[in-house]
Amino acid sequence: MPMDEYDEKSPLVRVTTSSVDSTKKSLISSSDESSALLVDVTPTDEFSHLHPDEAQILRDQVVVKPSNVSFFGLYRYATAYDVWMLLCASVAAIADGTARPLVSVLFGTLTGLFTDYARQSNFDQQYYYNSTEGFYGKYDSQFYNATMYNATEYGYPEQMFNMTSSEYPYITPDEFQSRVNNLILYFIYLTIADVLVSYFAIFVFIDRGQILSGRIREHYLAATLKQNIGYFDRLGSGEVTTRIASDTDLIQEGISEKVAYIIANLTTFLTVFIIAFTRQYILTFIMSSNAFLIIVSLLVSSGLMKKYFKKAMDGYAVGGTLAEESIASIRNVQAFGIQDRLVSQYDVYLKITEKWGIKAGAALGIMTCLVWFGLFNNDGLAFWQGTRLIMRNQATVGQVISILLLMNQGTFSLSYISPHFRSVAGAVAAASKIFATIDRESPVDSSSEEGVKLDALNGSIELKDVKFVYPSRPNVSVLHNFSLKIPAGKTVALVGASGSGKSTIVGILERFYIPLDGEVLLDGVAIDKLNVQWLRQQIALVSQEPTLFSCSIYENIAYGLIGTKYEHAADAEKRALVEEACRQANAMSFIETFPEGLNTSVGERGFLMSGGQKQRIAIARAIVSNPKVLLLDEATSALDTKSEGIVQEALDKASKNRTTIVIAHRLSTIKDADMIVVMKKGVILEMGTHNELLAKKGEYFELIEAQKIDQEKEAFSEKIKTEETQDLEIELEEDGLLGLTKTKTTKSVSSMAIARLEPEVEVDPQDYTFGELFRFIVDLNKGYNYLNLVGVGLALVNGLVYVALGFFYGGAVEAYSRIPDYDYVIPIVDLYAVLLFGLGVIMAAATTIGHCLFSYTSQKLIHKIRYKAYRQILRQDVSFFDRAENTTGTLTTMLSSEAQAVEGLTGATLGQTMNAIAVILAGIITTLAIAWKFGLVLFATIPILIGGAFARAYILASFQRITKSANQRTSSYACESAAAIRTVASLTREENVLENYRAHLVQQHENGKMAVHKSSFLYGISQGSQFLIFALAYWYGSTRIREREYTLTQFYVGYIGIIAGANSAGVMLSYAPDMGKAKHAVAILKKMLDSMPKIDTWSSAGDVPQDVQGEIEFRDVHFRYPTRQQVPVLRGLNLKVKKGQYVALVGSSGCGKSTTIGLIEAFYRPLAGQVLLDGRDISEFNINAYREQIALVQQEPTLYAGTIKENVLFGTTEAATDEEVHDVCRQANIHEFIMSLPDGYDTMCGTKGALLSGGQKQRIAIARALIRKPKVLLLDEATSALDSESEKVVQAALDAAAKGRTTIAIAHRLSTIQNADLIYVFENGRVLESGTHQELLAMRSRYYELVQLQALERN
Repeated sequence: MPMDEYDEKSPLVRVTTSSVDSTKKSLISSSDESSALLVDVTPTDEFSHLHPDEAQILRDQVVVKPSNVSFFGLYRYATAYDVWMLLCASVAAIADGTARPLVSVLFGTLTGLFTDYARQSNFDQQYYYNSTEGFYGKYDSQFYNATMYNATEYGYPEQMFNMTSSEYPYITPDEFQSRVNNLILYFIYLTIADVLVSYFAIFVFIDRGQILSGRIREHYLAATLKQNIGYFDRLGSGEVTTRIASDTDLIQEGISEKVAYIIANLTTFLTVFIIAFTRQYILTFIMSSNAFLIIVSLLVSSGLMKKYFKKAMDGYAVGGTLAEESIASIRNVQAFGIQDRLVSQYDVYLKITEKWGIKAGAALGIMTCLVWFGLFNNDGLAFWQGTRLIMRNQATVGQVISILLLMNQGTFSLSYISPHFRSVAGAVAAASKIFATIDRESPVDSSSEEGVKLDALNGSIELKDVKFVYPSRPNVSVLHNFSLKIPAGKTVALVGASGSGKSTIVGILERFYIPLDGEVLLDGVAIDKLNVQWLRQQIALVSQEPTLFSCSIYENIAYGLIGTKYEHAADAEKRALVEEACRQANAMSFIETFPEGLNTSVGERGFLMSGGQKQRIAIARAIVSNPKVLLLDEATSALDTKSEGIVQEALDKASKNRTTIVIAHRLSTIKDADMIVVMKKGVILEMGTHNELLAKKGEYFELIEAQKIDQEKEAFSEKIKTEETQDLEIELEEDGLLGLTKTKTTKSVSSMAIARLEPEVEVDPQDYTFGELFRFIVDLNKGYNYLNLVGVGLALVNGLVYVALGFFYGGAVEAYSRIPDYDYVIPIVDLYAVLLFGLGVIMAAATTIGHCLFSYTSQKLIHKIRYKAYRQILRQDVSFFDRAENTTGTLTTMLSSEAQAVEGLTGATLGQTMNAIAVILAGIITTLAIAWKFGLVLFATIPILIGGAFARAYILASFQRITKSANQRTSSYACESAAAIRTVASLTREENVLENYRAHLVQQHENGKMAVHKSSFLYGISQGSQFLIFALAYWYGSTRIREREYTLTQFYVGYIGIIAGANSAGVMLSYAPDMGKAKHAVAILKKMLDSMPKIDTWSSAGDVPQDVQGEIEFRDVHFRYPTRQQVPVLRGLNLKVKKGQYVALVGSSGCGKSTTIGLIEAFYRPLAGQVLLDGRDISEFNINAYREQIALVQQEPTLYAGTIKENVLFGTTEAATDEEVHDVCRQANIHEFIMSLPDGYDTMCGTKGALLSGGQKQRIAIARALIRKPKVLLLDEATSALDSESEKVVQAALDAAAKGRTTIAIAHRLSTIQNADLIYVFENGRVLESGTHQELLAMRSRYYELVQLQALERN
């Protein structure tokens, strides 16, 4: 089977290099350009060059086989109780559907009664009737003439109206009214029954739909969490968010009340045929041709809609991943000003979604066209053939009218099904992707109970002849016949250049990936024979980029106890263990400064913590469980020297009596390891202890030399040095135990500044009026409103069609009152039959064009909303993303599901709603003009129906508001877990994540249950009240006909108007849930699009910096983060950086270094004081022009899904040649590595750069900064992820790049900044001391202490 049939992203596997702007070409210059993304070339197997067995191992890790889902497959998680309830609800829906044809039978019977009474009324106008004398003429037998009545053929009046037995028995007015009243009682009985059954059916389907969609969400998340890590290398967490938020909403919609509507209408359709065949099979058979035409059109169109919806969702899933990546890295996006380029890329995928969405709408329009054409054909056929059957005494007027109404009702029921079929088709399409993941068998299943669980574990590890290739990069071999033996309880360090395979070994031990060949043994047992979850619970991992979850510090660390005997221990016992782990990791010193201590929230992805704080929390989480195997992948890379010394000591203690594998670039952290393994390009170069390897003077010796610190400190006497070091150790120990103490002040500058700030006015979306939201939608749809107006015009045409239908129908029935004068009746009825056929053509054309127009404009609107909302999100300042309600998951969900929900006020819904309104208005006006009394009585009831629709919409809108926050929490929670899958897997948190997620879903269901009850009951009332209105129409009409005030034509013009109006109100009722969702979604989107950031990248205000020198100055700057205003960060910071200076910022984690960088980048504004560029406050400059002078390399590098070249080019707003790209990559020491890859600079980086190592990502980030040619270069731990060899070269490149520009570097590794022109030492948000490296050493103060702690060589 070709590979693209398996690939989850097919046909969106690849984006051509030219499709994403690398030479400043527009991505949206052509409407056809988006099709370039649907690369449908002959597929090639990327694993074909490997041995078949090896290829299969890699294929199993990444391939997702498609899942063909049927409608009933959507209910796969229904329990026996669910099935029973759904069956009962289906029976109720069937009963609801059966009641409607019975109404048509009553209509036919009443019409027959009306025509009989009207026929004798014609005679009554000519004759008097006397019980003794019989009939006698009023107008001298004027009635008897050749045209009006043939007495020879039909007999005289006394022959026709025989009081005892005749074909046309005489009906007195009282008897006529009595018969009508008896038939009206049946309407009342049907009303009561229909209210109950429709309420029950709708409630159960909505309620079970919520529960079942929740189970699908749960199973999807469970299936996602148990997948092997290779699966995620090709799947972005944004796609997981889209699936779990937007696609499951589509499934819920397709298995809830829409199914009840479909069952009821299908039942109506089938019941119609059964009743019609029993009453008059010939006419029914004739009219069935239209029904089969409609059925075929439904099947074909629904298949097309499913196909087109699936393609539309595929397109948006990729765009959703792009959005998630960019929102998660908003600081990087804003620092480089790449918002517009990301929006352009996002727009490409929106165009794909729009294209297929429009096609789906066109398919719906064609289907609806055939339905309406069949409907009016039915009318014409019924009158044309029915009249001849009456003439041959094969049918009565009542039978013909009953069958006509029945077949119309059957056709109507199918037309009502068509929009609901769209929901079902969308649900099946969405489910195919979700169930493909659920059904995928992971080659490494963390949820499986299979595998050995050893009774006792020593911790010896052995790798034998391991060959490894990443499944996402099958052309690059990482490990080659790699063998390594690690004795139990020993500490082994892995060192070497980035990309040498060090982190790969960690991934193999955690069973994140599967090697192609060789064995990996734990205590002599192959790890692929061990239970996956048990294995991971024996191993603790601290990653290079620590991942924290959005909860408290305590909860984050307690997750490390999962799988241990303390997992379910008392809270006090767990808290004691957590506190001890924090002390060992030197984390208590900063935790105790927080007002809430261990209960302090770390924020989404830990954004409220500094890098060092996050790392220490992650270390505490790793050691709290006292694991047998400890994996430290650059565990101290983000720590300052002071913290690193103490944490390293704690890790050294933690390593005792357990197997520890340490990956380190900072060699000072591993010199005491039992064995050091030096690696390069997947092979071992040398092994031994620190001293043994130094003696060899090989690769390790060279790494050490590259990382040596200036030895000038040795000028001090050994005696002084020893004394100072001893004193320092005592002080640091006390600091680590006691933490920091707050200075008592009356009121700080920050507090006073905060008090002066104007409180932000928070807009509540529910405060928007419907008028405001309507104007908002109209404004958004500018450029396409004229098409909506054309659609409204066509809807008015549809309304007028019903008026004409009333006249034609009434005229035909009026003609039947002339029976048996068929010479008069047949020509009149045939004329109306032809006119009805013409009406069908007009209606079909108007409906088709209207549907296509509304679908086109709705897709354009959704495209525009997503485009503008995404732009608006990227426009917001960084403080917006710090708020708890604006998590990446929440914002990504808004883009996918909220924008899609707007379709509930546009597209097919808008088309049907406008048709309904047009029909109601046309009916009111015409009926009042023709029969105003009748009109007043009947249309006084329409507000009841419409009021019910709006009441239901209001309740559903309230329900949406209640569940909105719960949906946001669940989606954000799922997104967070998927994005941190490596951490979730290593902690074996899968079941914990699912339990929390399940609890959210249960609470969400309980909160909305009462609203569903109310909504369903209102629906039942509205459905049943239609029958009462019909009863009122016939009763009141009969009283007017009895008094001969109205003719049959007048009655049926008014009656058709009321039927059409009531049916149209029913259509509006069925769309009430969609409208409620849409109103809420529009309000959310309006709030988003109306929000104005304080630091606005769209603003043209401010001066453009001219002739920038690059002098930076902080003057008495005070700052607190907007979301944590109780925690001071900068407390009167003063520092100055002169033109061209290389300035370093050092200090303990959380002292304000990264905050300083954030203020220079204008991510935030200080509460007090000034940040100056060349002597001017940076707030005076245009924000974009200002940021163009600055380049940032962050502590945790951010890359985007795309090629290496595209990622480098994100650094510049100007066109750059390939040579310039290559040049900056050479400077960053990454060019040779890139050229060694099969695709070179066109190599894909993967989601968030997942296909590259940390060091490789960092060097590409440095290249991206250098191509910007900045006046000010900001390096936030820019070399922290580099090995010593690369660091030396890159540092030299950075030193060269710093010439002629101002450079500000944050560094924990002091070897990188010893040549700085000026070093500022931070403490508690202030500068403690400053000077050059030598000057600070001479002071023998804090900086000297830091250097002492980082000395590489001590005797």
